[in-house]
Parts: sequence; C-alpha cells; structure tokens
Amino acid sequence: MATATVVAPAKNTRAVARFAWVTLCFFILVVLWGAVVRATGSGGGCGSNWPLCNGDFVPHHPRLATVIEFTHRSTSGICTALLVVLGIFTFRVTPRGHRARNAVLWAAFLLVTEALLGAMLVLRHWVEANISTGRDIAQCIHLTNTMLFMAALALTAFYLTPDTHPVASLRSSRPAAVIAIVATLFIAATGSLAALADTLFPSPSLAAAFASDMSSASPILVRMRWMHPAMAIIGTVCVLLMLRVTGLRSPLARIVVSLLGAQFVLGIADVLLLAPIWMQVLHLLGADLYWIALTLLAAKLIWPATNDHASQVA
Repeated sequence: MATATVVAPAKNTRAVARFAWVTLCFFILVVLWGAVVRATGSGGGCGSNWPLCNGDFVPHHPRLATVIEFTHRSTSGICTALLVVLGIFTFRVTPRGHRARNAVLWAAFLLVTEALLGAMLVLRHWVEANISTGRDIAQCIHLTNTMLFMAALALTAFYLTPDTHPVASLRSSRPAAVIAIVATLFIAATGSLAALADTLFPSPSLAAAFASDMSSASPILVRMRWMHPAMAIIGTVCVLLMLRVTGLRSPLARIVVSLLGAQFVLGIADVLLLAPIWMQVLHLLGADLYWIALTLLAAKLIWPATNDHASQVA
C-alpha cells in the first residue's frame, strides 16, 4: 500500500495561507469589539439606521456610543473586503474540489447571514437596554453564526496550510467529533445569554448574583445563567470523549486541552469578578481560540485529507 508524502506547497499557496490566518485574526478582533459594543450598551449608537450611521456614511460630532458602534461596523466592512480578496486568491491557487474552496464559500455565505443578523438587531431595536425575548433568541442565533463563520475562516486557512501533524481518522471518532462541535456551539449560545444578563442586570455582589439566579422574581434571562456553566460541563465531557478516541499525541489535541483548562479558569474569574468588561473580552478571546483549535482538530477526524494537494502528493 503506497504512502502519501506531503510536499511543501507552492510559494503562492503559502502566501494565501498566511493571508487567511491574518484575516482570521482580524475577524477575532471584530468579534471582541462586538462584545465591547454589547457590554457598553452601544448597539444603538448609530440609531436605527443600517448600514449607514445615523443616516450618514461617516457620523458627525459622534457621542462615545456612536464611535464604538461605528468602529464595529467599519471593521466589519474591512473584514468583508479581506474575505473577498481571500476568496479570489484561494480559487486561483487551489485546484477544483479543494477543501479550502468549499470552506471559503461557506465563509462568504455565513458573512452575509452575519451582516443580516446584525442589521436585524439594529432595525428591530434589539440593542442597548432592550430585554425582549426576541433579542435573546436573536443573540443566540447571531453568536452561533459568528462561531460558524469563524470556523469556516479557520478551515480555509488550515486547508491552505500543509498538515505536518496528521491525525488518524477512525470511523468511530467522527460521531464523537460532531457531538463535541455541537455541544461547544451550545456552550457559546448559552454564554451569550449569560453575558447579556450580566450586561442588562448587573449584580452588586457575588452573593446577590447567586440569589438573583435562584429567585423567581428575577428576569428569565438572569434565571437562565445557570445554563452556561451546566452546558460547559456537558460540553467538556463531550470533548474529552473525543480526545479519548484520538489520544493526545497530536500537538493540536494538546492545545485543545490547554485552552479548555484556561477557559474554566477564565470563566470562574469572570463570575468572581462580577463580569467586568475587560474580563468578558478576555473570556471571549479564550473561547474563540479554543473554538478554533477544536474545530481544526474535529475537521481532521470528520473530513480527513483526500486529494486536496493532489499535485503535491506522490
């Protein structure tokens, strides 16, 4: 049985791969700034106009909330331009059927839905101090879409980069990988609700926060905060089961374990510190890095390499 040897990709492929990783890093910054928008109640900083800001392309004499929201919209626009360039060059340097092409097309689709969901939040006034059920649902959907878009970007960069640490994909490992990914998306969705509750209903002390979680008089959003840590435990079990199948021989698997442990530390710190904005952003950054690493590891199990680099395999 012949063995495949992966040869270093062409120079232009390496350049596009680096550009893809840069695009991903920039999008992470956009996501983190989006958390600042939510945590500071600046989602209505541009009024009920979209994509214009208070009816103008560039706002005049803006207040702080306007600057924060306009910065988020502007960086989102830059991210769109980066993705267009990435898509063009990905198709230029890869053959038909390459997984990077599929990933970047998914990224383009999810970017469109990301923009539409953001527009819906603004146009429906589901921003600032709005406590409607519609906002809660939209928040979950928006965050899930963000995570999927981030995953598609990460996979685009990953598939453009030669895999120097392949992981054996067993048929039995694929269901475990799928379950781990789905469970982690639920962690993210419930986390978005917990963060929204911390923003809309801040607690003066840790004791008051726990009391409000258990009080029937508290808003439903506050009483749902327990779902995030509960889902985090369930999701961790699912990920550990996946790792039990794959083992920790892969550097990527060890990164997943390290980031998972860091997330628990950051999550506990977030609760103990009563979720200050800087801690929310740091916790979200850890979540994004963990999600990317988990996505890449799961992708190795679910979609093992086939003939992406047919011209580079002997």
